[in-house]
Amino acid sequence: MIRFIETAEEKRRIAREILESLTDWFEVEESREKYIADSAGQPFWASADEDIIEGFLCLKETGKETMELAVMGVRKESHRKGTGRRLFEEAKDYAVRKGYEFIQVKTVRSGVYEDYDITNEFYKSLGFKELEVLPDYWDEANPCQIYVMSLKSAVNTIEARHSYRGTYLQEEVPEEDLKTIARAGINAPSGCNKQTTDVIIVNDPEVLARVKAQIDPPVAGTAPAMIIVLSKRINAYRDRCFAVQDYSAAIENMLLAIVELGYQSCWYEGHITDDDRICDKIASVLNVPKGYDVVCILPVGKAADEVHSPSKKPFSERVRFNRWS
Repeated sequence: MIRFIETAEEKRRIAREILESLTDWFEVEESREKYIADSAGQPFWASADEDIIEGFLCLKETGKETMELAVMGVRKESHRKGTGRRLFEEAKDYAVRKGYEFIQVKTVRSGVYEDYDITNEFYKSLGFKELEVLPDYWDEANPCQIYVMSLKSAVNTIEARHSYRGTYLQEEVPEEDLKTIARAGINAPSGCNKQTTDVIIVNDPEVLARVKAQIDPPVAGTAPAMIIVLSKRINAYRDRCFAVQDYSAAIENMLLAIVELGYQSCWYEGHITDDDRICDKIASVLNVPKGYDVVCILPVGKAADEVHSPSKKPFSERVRFNRWS
């Protein structure tokens, strides 16, 4: 289990426990103590298995756009078990949610030490790219290799997106960002290009309050804006209609755009299209014409709470090559 650690005291305790178990990685004790001290004030995650700490990772800000993987440690008995990868995924999600564009890491250049060669290959496997060598960062004999990962790629945004049902900060979402999100939705593919999906952006506080008043039990009550998704049933060819597929593609596009712009959201469909037909009440508030159905609401805003990654089945349980078994 991965936990975000809040207190400086616990951060120092965990860092010391792990780094002292890796004594052969530190030729100079002062370097270990510096890592322990520096980690206390940084965003910090720990992995535990039945109360036994397996590893930790901390980030630090190096600029308005970049975070650095400052220090990471995994017990030797937990190596090659996915601990480091899971820690990094949590840290990467955090950096994306905070609006950073890059994560960088500095290591000894490949070929200097065997352990560092293995470490560098690990960073490459996570998606880091070699950037440059700094010969004077440590010393001439042990030049520093910098690896950088962009957080704005489509694949990274997909991995960072999770449903968010927490509270939102009361910060206005700029109209241009809302337009960008809506544009991502209407640019989604549609069956035979029938373009059966439309959206209504709701950012006027009075209108938004009236929409929220229709939602009982309430959800997304603190969201500063909403995207209302409309669908119109139009046959694509013969008697086939792909409106459901059309709006599903549009919603996913918008969810990804929301995360990439630094906001959070959740796909609320069943809650508003159930037997009590909250969707029809929202349609009435917004003067939606006949022929269109309100099928989904997407709250938009910055998260006030931590965004947690849900547990996922292993890749090997859901993806196969060429045949089932």
